[in-house]
Amino acid sequence: MWLALLAVAVSLNLAGAAAGDGQRYLDDVKALTAPAMEGRGNGTRGLERAAHLIEQRFKDLGLDPAGTNSYFQPFSVVTGARLKGKNLLQAGGDSLKLEQDFVPFSFSGSGAAAGPVVFAGYGITAPEFGYDDYEGVPVKGRIVLVLRNEPPAFQAKGHQGVTQHSQLISKAINARNHGASALVLVNGKLGDGEEDLLTRFGTVSGPLDSGILLLQVKNSEAEKWLAGSGRTIAKAQGAIDEAGKPASFALADDFRLRLSIAIETTYATVNNVLAWLPGQTDEYVIVGAHYDHLGRGNFDSLAPSQIGQIHPGADDNASGTAGLLELARRMAPMRGRLRRSILFASFAGEELGLLGSAAWVNKPTRPLEKAVAMLNMDMIGRIQEGKVFIGGTGTGSGFANVLERAQVGKGLKIESSPGGYSSSDHMSFVTARIPALFFFSGLHSDYHKPSDTWEKINADGALRLLDVVQDTALQIASNPERPAFIAVMEDRPGASSTGGGGGYGPYFGSIPDFGQVENGVRFSDVRPGSPAAKAGLKPGDVLVRFGDKPIRNLYDFTDALRRSKVGDVVEVKVLRGSETITVSVKLEQRR
Repeated sequence: MWLALLAVAVSLNLAGAAAGDGQRYLDDVKALTAPAMEGRGNGTRGLERAAHLIEQRFKDLGLDPAGTNSYFQPFSVVTGARLKGKNLLQAGGDSLKLEQDFVPFSFSGSGAAAGPVVFAGYGITAPEFGYDDYEGVPVKGRIVLVLRNEPPAFQAKGHQGVTQHSQLISKAINARNHGASALVLVNGKLGDGEEDLLTRFGTVSGPLDSGILLLQVKNSEAEKWLAGSGRTIAKAQGAIDEAGKPASFALADDFRLRLSIAIETTYATVNNVLAWLPGQTDEYVIVGAHYDHLGRGNFDSLAPSQIGQIHPGADDNASGTAGLLELARRMAPMRGRLRRSILFASFAGEELGLLGSAAWVNKPTRPLEKAVAMLNMDMIGRIQEGKVFIGGTGTGSGFANVLERAQVGKGLKIESSPGGYSSSDHMSFVTARIPALFFFSGLHSDYHKPSDTWEKINADGALRLLDVVQDTALQIASNPERPAFIAVMEDRPGASSTGGGGGYGPYFGSIPDFGQVENGVRFSDVRPGSPAAKAGLKPGDVLVRFGDKPIRNLYDFTDALRRSKVGDVVEVKVLRGSETITVSVKLEQRR
């Protein structure tokens, strides 16, 4: 059957890249990265334009709509936050000016606080360094003033690079866990030529609500606050840096801050774009790629100084989307000839946490049990020296043989991994027990930057990889037996056995669901044989407590895990339906 189908593909000029395919592919990448697309940010007009471009391509090919009564499947996403209502900061009798003297952070809680102030150094509790800015100072119910960054002593003790303790969200969680009512960040010591600038609202990543009021104030304002205690920021910071020890203190008894923060979460409706190539049965193979990117980089840009500029996302993931369109062109003439149907899926919301693929899996537009496999293309446009990566090769029975045949004669050097838990849309299908493959050409220095442009795309390399994807899809669509899902036991990335400053801490074994949860972290999956699995935790459980720490969001969970050690037995509390369940989990070494 496969050989017969391959002969049909050859006769239709579909088996490989034909003359002109490279230019056609590159033209699609250019169209998706044009200025009018505005970087395809979720919730932008540019993303809507990209969705309509993809829809029109599917229509032109005669593919059937496979969304919700159209080619589109709409779903809602959080796109950010905005200041709304009363945002004020009063120091003593002085009122400070919003966005001139102070600015809230977008993941601050909303509400008000008033009271005395404690200078809590860098706002860090780091047992692995024998360091705690909160030790011996009363902060419960008070407002803490903390410095950006972390003590130089952390690097002097052998840690390479900054630790997670320097991150604002870590400082916020630590302040909240110590009972502070609000955290005020100050830049502190500046480098040569560095200005005392406020962080632009919305440009620091964090959860929807960190559970504590958060804002930044300029050095010049904070200096006034410390003057009543006979201190300066330079002296306070210098005392810590020189001794390598905390030097926290309460500000003058008669000094008070009063603040109010009002933040509104912003939402948008975005669309998956879905098309159907009918086969001879109702079983189907999903071929997918996300089409969203970062817009102007307000979320997740790796070029902070260029936030506000269009991040075109040529490789991430115009390359995969153009590949999806190319495969749709090649395969459209096979209508009715394949044993199984093909669902072409272009997902939005991937950059916000795989939200488009998760939305489809949660509300599939075709029966989920009929999906036999998913092939995901994410960043396939920067192949160097013929090297490509294919993940998920162990998630489906027979995948190894299928890929061995598919790569013959393609001139590629393929590295593979059996696991399917890397962070792209195929993971939504693996957690739904659908075999999935991930095609990827590798990271590069332009990732999530305005410099990820179409001129750097290797169209010839992408087409060779598309030949592999096409052959793989046709084999799976034609083989008599559907691949059986296999839960893969895979190696985990290494981390310190002591938790703390680096990595992700000990091994727990859950896979988070990045969709919205009001309070807690929902598990989309639990790795077989992991500590979480051994303790009886299941997909769908919502983690609300880890040891003595409440878990409001994924950042809380990550912070709590980093502060744990290999061998710790942690009591965790989860919600399972209407039940609250408490289990003990013994944390293990990552390997």
